[in-house]
Amino acid sequence: MPRRRADSAAAKAAAASPRGHVPDGPPIGRHFTPRHKAPLWLKITAVALSGVLVLVLGTAGVLVMKLQQNVTTAPLNAGLLKDGKTTAPVEDSGSLQVLILGTDTRAGKNSEYGTAAESGGEGNSDVMLLMNISADNSQVSVTSFPRDLMVPIPDCKSATTGQIVPGQAMGQLNSALSAGPGCTVAAINELTGLTIDHFMLADFTAVKELSNALGGVEVCVDHAMYDVDGSFLKLPAGKSLVKGEQALAFLRTRHAFGDSSDLDRIKAQQYFLGSMVRKVKEEGTLTNLPKLYQLADVVTKNLTIDEGLANIPAMVGIATRLSKINLANISFVTVPTEPYVDDPNRVQLKEPSAGQFFAALRHDTALTKPAAKPSTAAVPAKGSSSAATSGAAGTAPSTPAAPSTHAAPAVSTPAYDKSAQPISVTNASAIVGRATEVLQGLASAGFTNSWSGGDVAAANQTKVLYGHDMADVATDVAKLFGIPASAVRSDPAVAGVQLVIGTDWTSGTEFGKIVVPKDIVASTADQSGGCLTVNPLYYTK
Repeated sequence: MPRRRADSAAAKAAAASPRGHVPDGPPIGRHFTPRHKAPLWLKITAVALSGVLVLVLGTAGVLVMKLQQNVTTAPLNAGLLKDGKTTAPVEDSGSLQVLILGTDTRAGKNSEYGTAAESGGEGNSDVMLLMNISADNSQVSVTSFPRDLMVPIPDCKSATTGQIVPGQAMGQLNSALSAGPGCTVAAINELTGLTIDHFMLADFTAVKELSNALGGVEVCVDHAMYDVDGSFLKLPAGKSLVKGEQALAFLRTRHAFGDSSDLDRIKAQQYFLGSMVRKVKEEGTLTNLPKLYQLADVVTKNLTIDEGLANIPAMVGIATRLSKINLANISFVTVPTEPYVDDPNRVQLKEPSAGQFFAALRHDTALTKPAAKPSTAAVPAKGSSSAATSGAAGTAPSTPAAPSTHAAPAVSTPAYDKSAQPISVTNASAIVGRATEVLQGLASAGFTNSWSGGDVAAANQTKVLYGHDMADVATDVAKLFGIPASAVRSDPAVAGVQLVIGTDWTSGTEFGKIVVPKDIVASTADQSGGCLTVNPLYYTK
């Protein structure tokens, strides 16, 4: 086998060198100068900088790992569908919902506040707050749900045992936590029509340590007080800085403010949160990495969160979004309620106000901004093909999901006789007589074989249901009123087409106009809120 010729530069140099030796370094000649050695100070500086870089990167890695190891997780959504599968997530529209839960469990570090018999395991939800960050980061709403709100509780898969926990046709919302935080997520998703992205579950210890890490939160009461019946909160008249046990007592007291109702307790919690948000924003905590890490360390040690939030980028992402929002656009809301019909000591949703509010949340409608001009560049709601623009509280008109066509359907001539199609209209809007206007719209469009299905319990979302071989008719009915295609669903139990009017459509024959209930916003984070009113039963001299 012929050998390859050695014609490389190295071979030539070896041939020209005594004994075939190839000299080290570049050749010496009149066009070359000897290489200068780097000064000692430059070498020391380079080594030092490299060491600092390695130290910083190593420290950051250790800190991230530490935060990751702090975290306890649970499934985001434990609700079950009819087939036994857990609820599938809906495609995100850019807005972000985080459910913040406070548990009254006495397990573990919380045993000093009572026995496990009072509240063991996951406990019940002492606090339920839904934080909604708009897609454009211009506004935040924090909605409080009363602990004794009566709602349907879905079947759930327990986060601890893996067993199925049967739901209830009507149960106290705070009891859903017994099957894990994912069950509360499922119940509120079902109630509001939203798709919650994350949850945070805090216990008594979390509240104490977070308030300590913040250096206290300022509160004000109109009279010196002492809650001798539970929390043992003791405050002088005027302003106080509360932290640790005192901060926890402020949030836990059930008797000290107003008329001792759960709604007055919610007002006190919103007051505390508003003060805390002002302090965090004023001190620049959300953009100060050392401070943010300190808070993250405290928070992650004492929280249970969903798996999707159990990473540092997700946590930092939420902090970054919150840091950009004006305090005047952070609103505190209590979901509209009224006494529960079967027990006045509990509450139920007040309709249609609650349904209108939930529709505003689904469509990212502003609660604190002045009315905006209609725009086609609206943000779609999660799980919906409709879109809406922002508007002022109380009016808040939005661009409808689709143009109204009640004068003439925006569809080609159907291959069926419209006058022969059976269509029932069921009124679930909580407004007596609401179906009449919609029936007139159907008749004027040629659907004359339509009738009222009567008034039923309020439903928060309008639907168009259809039976066998009626999909085309249902689609045309939806287009007639501008109802989104996502609301059109097959239902074998329906003969013909059934249009269910929800609380998200309270007037007119054009679906998609969002009406925010008047005075829905209790306060905003830029307001000091004055001083809380103390229940006279707890005055001290």
